[in-house]
Amino acid sequence: MSPPLKAYADQLKDKSVHILIPGCGNGYEAEYLLQQGFTNITLIDIAPSLTRRLEEKFKDWLGRQLHIITGDFFALTGSYDLILEQTFLSALPPHLRQAYALQVKALLRPGGRQAGVLFSKSFPADGPPFGGTIEEYRRLFAPLFRIITLEPCYNSVKPREGSECFFILQRE
Repeated sequence: MSPPLKAYADQLKDKSVHILIPGCGNGYEAEYLLQQGFTNITLIDIAPSLTRRLEEKFKDWLGRQLHIITGDFFALTGSYDLILEQTFLSALPPHLRQAYALQVKALLRPGGRQAGVLFSKSFPADGPPFGGTIEEYRRLFAPLFRIITLEPCYNSVKPREGSECFFILQRE
């Protein structure tokens, strides 16, 4: 789990919050959260081969503390207290960012939060990954959420120092 997300998760007191991790990749965030005693985590990824590997990796938690969905984030329904973002938005073409922000809002309960790490640098236009700037992210999120934090990361891993921002958004 990236240091900024780890620091955020470490200050969460309620281990029963409903957490969604979209585009979950290798499940590092879920693994850390499970080790910390969180009891209601949902992962979603569109790649069946990946979700099958995760089902095997997390078989002891599956169906209890952890739910894994093979599917399209944009078609997901549900209600979550917290959505964790780590590289999922960066994997989406920029023309999908507005749809992403609207879907996050739709999935968060009133008062729910999204927290995560975004690239604050440019990449070749044919990515992924796709980067952005804090100003671009502010324009994307401000109409839909209360921005609690949106600032450069102070605790990125060495190879990403100076190229990430941390954010916390709240659905009103």
